Amino acid sequence: MNRLIARSHVCYPGFELNVALDVPAAGVLALFGPSGSGKTTLIRCLAGLERAPNGFLQVGDEIWQDESQGLYVPMYKRPIGYVFQDARLFPHMSVRSNLVYGFNRTPSDQRKVSLEQVVEILGIQHLLERRPHKLSGGEQQRVAIGRALLTSPRLLLLDEPLSSLDTERKREVLPFIQRLYKELQIPIVYVSHSVNEILQLAHRVAFLQAGQLKAVGPLSEVFGNLDLHRSVSRRSLGAVIDTEVAEHEPSYGLTRLVFAGGTLYVPLQTLEVGEPLRVRVLSTDVTLLRCTSATATSALNMLDARVLEIKEADQATVDILLDVGCPLVASVTKKSLLDMDIRSGQRLCAHIKALALVEELAD
Repeated sequence: MNRLIARSHVCYPGFELNVALDVPAAGVLALFGPSGSGKTTLIRCLAGLERAPNGFLQVGDEIWQDESQGLYVPMYKRPIGYVFQDARLFPHMSVRSNLVYGFNRTPSDQRKVSLEQVVEILGIQHLLERRPHKLSGGEQQRVAIGRALLTSPRLLLLDEPLSSLDTERKREVLPFIQRLYKELQIPIVYVSHSVNEILQLAHRVAFLQAGQLKAVGPLSEVFGNLDLHRSVSRRSLGAVIDTEVAEHEPSYGLTRLVFAGGTLYVPLQTLEVGEPLRVRVLSTDVTLLRCTSATATSALNMLDARVLEIKEADQATVDILLDVGCPLVASVTKKSLLDMDIRSGQRLCAHIKALALVEELAD
């Protein structure tokens, strides 16, 4: 599998970025972390807007920077698409002219994405003859993404593209970004400090804090990292489970989902059987029980769990990392931990009190 390998060490007064990244060049990689953690600096290094003195960057079989060999490919020669926080469209051009600007400058033998494809995926056919000032913020960002795609990039960089939009505009744009990697198979690096955007889009997450890479890996693993739970607001974090629709039970108003660890029930969905659905479980919505063959309960979402790790969260609470076929985190009081004598390796039952459908999340 192609990989994205980057080493960037950049120093500014009062800030230092020092990151070594080696991940598959596929799907959506989210650069996630609080403001000032180095996300934008890192993506600027990937783009070639920032030059790390001892940097290295390889995408697939192409090396764009290797300072040890005196190699540095400038931004204008890198096959990347870059979308900023603001759309930066050419105001004197129509949407169509903005879109084909990069397309016309890409050699015909290197064009892998057509105007028709981009227009259909982004749903902008009705906007083609408009000028940018006649577009909403969400429409402008969709056009900016389209313009970047029409350069047929090897890598698409999105630097907080939704940060200037309100909730409704975010809901408008997110489904189009989701379609990009599914239909065009262009790897995406997506910068955001929004948990909800990351949950909806990312396959992998690189979590940055104070210029350091604190965690990197598949979304479910990173969000199951107990150290991350202590670094970010615990109220907004929880396990992420990728499921598939197994069947609908309309008489009960339920849809049954399946995943690596078993079955979950959610309110009745309109999705077809076999379609994927990502759910989030907050650590405060997980209750732990000692289960026996005689245990009777009305709870639908009860999973067999094994304790992997226990860490103190605050003076009264501990976080417990569980294996239920995927990572799951439960927050319990220290009193409950002692009363139940919970230990690493122990088998328990995890009752999920509430599930949030990730596709419904919005800031």
